[in-house]
Amino acid sequence: MANTPEKPKSNAPLLIIGAVLIVALVGGWYWFSTTKPTPPSANSTPKPGSTQAKPTGIPSSAPAGATPPNYYGSPTAAVTLEEFADFQCPQCAATNPVMSEIKAAYGSRIRFIFRNYPLDMHDKSYDAAVAAEAAGMQGKFWDMQNLLFTNQKTWASDPNYKQAWKDYAAKIGLNVDKWETDMAGLPAKQRVNDDKARAKAAGINSTPTLFVNNVEVPFAQINLNGLKTIIDAELAKAAQGQQPAPAANTANANK
Repeated sequence: MANTPEKPKSNAPLLIIGAVLIVALVGGWYWFSTTKPTPPSANSTPKPGSTQAKPTGIPSSAPAGATPPNYYGSPTAAVTLEEFADFQCPQCAATNPVMSEIKAAYGSRIRFIFRNYPLDMHDKSYDAAVAAEAAGMQGKFWDMQNLLFTNQKTWASDPNYKQAWKDYAAKIGLNVDKWETDMAGLPAKQRVNDDKARAKAAGINSTPTLFVNNVEVPFAQINLNGLKTIIDAELAKAAQGQQPAPAANTANANK
């Protein structure tokens, strides 16, 4: 019996598989090209942490803060530097020498306002602010302010920190009994509360935060050279007759 010749094998399965692969590749390319993210437009809302510029400044509706504020310089200066700080904040303590240099360099050409903004995360900062305000009631606010910042590491870790502050009060020549009475009283605490209310209305959530003529200073420029550049520019504007931004009422200095 004659053998039946074998039929040639069909290539159809391979062609089908190849066609499916081509379709899959084309479909995948189309999906990727139509779904990849597009660059943000100029009007897009920045994500948290974005470096995109945003309007800054203390709104005119914000409370005035402690009145009169603790300030140094001239009440009629064309440039106002307003600092919100926390006595237990390490960065505020590190910034304090810079603020001292700015005050010494510009004197009456600027008005430097210090605002108490004790943050809730610091357990002694509110009492420290009250201690400084109580010293201010005897005309020694800046002396106590400087000692609190200069010795921050010491008293912040001392369980008997109020005794340390009492020693500072004696060192700067306060009537210590009166100072302790004022610390316990409402007026010193009210001044701290008023400054806090101003800070919160301005949306401030970290310290130190600085404003020069009501424009927030970028954190990277909170240093001697950065502040001098900003202040010099504002003084130059004032010399050219440009109206500076309004600032808080500073009828009396508390030096």
